[in-house]
Amino acid sequence: MSLEKQDLAAPAPSDFIRDIVAGHVAEKKYPQIHTRFPPEPNGYLHIGHAKSICLNFGIAHEFGGVCNLRMDDTNPAKEDIEYVESIQADVNWLIGGWAEKELGLTPAKAPFYASDYFDQIYEFAVALIKKGKAFVCDLTPDQTDEYRRAGKASPFRDRSVEENLDLFTRMKAGEFPDGSRVLRAKIIVDAPNIWLRDPLLYRIKRADHHQTGDKWCIYPMYDFAHCLSDYLEGITHSICTLEFEVHRPLYDWILENLDLPKTLPHQYEFARLSLGYTVMSKRKLMQLVEEKLVTGWDDPRMPTISGIRRRGVTPEALRNFAYNIGITKYNGITDVSVLEHAIREDLNKRSLRRLAVLRPLKIVITNVPAGHVEELDAVNNPEDETAGKRKIPFSRELFIERDDFQEVPPPKFFRLKPGGEVRLKYAYIIKCDEVVKDASGHITELRCTADLDSKTGGATSARKVKGTIHWVSAAHAVDAEVRLYDRLFTVPEPDADGDFRQHLNPHSLEVLTAKLEPSLKDATAATRYQFERLAYFALDKDSGNNLIFNRTITLKDTWAKEAHKAS
Repeated sequence: MSLEKQDLAAPAPSDFIRDIVAGHVAEKKYPQIHTRFPPEPNGYLHIGHAKSICLNFGIAHEFGGVCNLRMDDTNPAKEDIEYVESIQADVNWLIGGWAEKELGLTPAKAPFYASDYFDQIYEFAVALIKKGKAFVCDLTPDQTDEYRRAGKASPFRDRSVEENLDLFTRMKAGEFPDGSRVLRAKIIVDAPNIWLRDPLLYRIKRADHHQTGDKWCIYPMYDFAHCLSDYLEGITHSICTLEFEVHRPLYDWILENLDLPKTLPHQYEFARLSLGYTVMSKRKLMQLVEEKLVTGWDDPRMPTISGIRRRGVTPEALRNFAYNIGITKYNGITDVSVLEHAIREDLNKRSLRRLAVLRPLKIVITNVPAGHVEELDAVNNPEDETAGKRKIPFSRELFIERDDFQEVPPPKFFRLKPGGEVRLKYAYIIKCDEVVKDASGHITELRCTADLDSKTGGATSARKVKGTIHWVSAAHAVDAEVRLYDRLFTVPEPDADGDFRQHLNPHSLEVLTAKLEPSLKDATAATRYQFERLAYFALDKDSGNNLIFNRTITLKDTWAKEAHKAS
C-alpha cells in the first residue's frame, strides 16, 4: 500500500498553512515539525477526514516531520472500540507505506490516546484551581447554559481554592452523582467570545472507557484535553477545521495559564470539505445507519472511508483527491464530479478490461456449428502495454446486453436491430435475422448470422460497421451478483432545506444477476476491473463461492448528462 513513485515525485501542494510551516522551517523555529490527526472515536471516518489526514500527514511528509494518530477519547458514553479499530484501519489504508515514518507509531504503541494523559490532565486541572483560575460549579446543565448565554457569573464562582480542591478531589473519588458538579475555568463571564465565558473543563460521568475501564468517573472536556494532549505530545502545528477558530482563544488561554516549560503548540484552521450530493455530519451518518436506510457504516453509498474503500476506490485515488483538493479559509461545496474524475482517472490506468453482460439477452449464431468453441484475443488494458492479452471463448450461443438491441430503434441507433449489423468486440460482425418471442410477446432470443471473414484482427477484417457491442459466451459465462451503486442523494445540498432524508435517491442501488466472462471466476479483491462499455467494478468483501461485484463508478458522468437534458 505504498505511495506510487509518481506521487512522491509530484510537487507538493501550495497553500497558506504550508506557507506558514515553510516559514517556520526556514527560521528554524522548531527542532522538528510535529502534526497530529486527532479523531474522536464516536463514529466512522468520512471523506472530510481524508482531507485532514492527507493534510496533517502530508505536511509531516513534506517537511521531514512527524504526525501522530491520536484518539481524542474524552467521552466514553459515545465512543466504542469498534470506532477505534475502524479509524486505525482507514488511516492505514489511506496512507499506508507513504507515511509510515510519519505515523508516529511503534509496534508497542499504536495509536496515541488522549486517555493516555488523563492523570497528567487531572494534575493540570488541579494546578488551575490552585492558581485561582478554575472552580467547582453546582449549577445544573440548563442553568449553566442560561448563565453563560446571559454573561452572568455562577453563584459558586468565588469559592475558595481550598473548597474547590476538596470538591474536585471528591468528584474524582466518585462521591457525587453524574451531572451534579462540574469544574469550570474562571476567565470572563461576559466575554464577547462565548467560549471564554467560564467554560467547562471536567464533568462527572460514570461510564466504562474503552481504554481505561472504570478507573475514572470524571472526564475532561474536549477543549481542555485537546490542547493539553497536543502539548504533551510536542505538537507544533495543531491543524483543525474552521469551526474551531472561535475555540482558539480558549486553547491558548489554557496553555498560557499553566506556566508550561516547553514551547507551546499553536492552532491553525482551514475550511472543512463539504461535498455535493452527500452529508458529512457524523450524527446524520449514524442516523442513516441506525434507521437502516443503508446497510451499515461501510455501505458503498456512504461517504465514509470504509464505504468508499468497499465500493472499490483505491487509496491512491482518494489520496490524490484529498491531498490536492486545496486548503483555504473559506467554506464552500466541492462538486462531487471532482472526486469522481479523480476516481475515473485512477481506475482507467489500473483496471483490467473484462466482458460482462448485466441484463442478458440470448443470441444464437446460426452459421456457427453447435459445440464449436473458438478462443479469441482480448486486450487486458489499452492504457498499459505490459498488461498483455487474454483468451476469451466464442461459441454458437452468446449473451449480449438487452439494451444493445431494439426492435424499433430510434434514429442514429448504431447497435443491433432487425436486419442490422453490429460488430461483437474482439470477434465478428453479426446480422440479426430473426426475433424470437414468447407467448406474452417478450423477446427471448435473437437469431443471427456471423460474417466469418470479419474476425477482428484477421486478414479480411477490414469491413466496417458503425456499432460495436460486448458479449459473453453462454456456455462459459460465470454468474455473479452485481450491485449498481449510485449517488445516495438526488440534490447537491441535501441538508439545505430541512430533513435530508427526503432527498435520498430511491435508485442508489440496483442488484442484478449478470453473466461474466470465465476469467472473472478468479477475480481478486485487490484488482480493479472495467466491465467494457459499462463501468468500473470491484469484488465485494462478502464475495465467496457466489461472486459479488460492486460498481465503483460509471465510465462517464451520467448525472451531468441528465442535468444537461433537463436544462
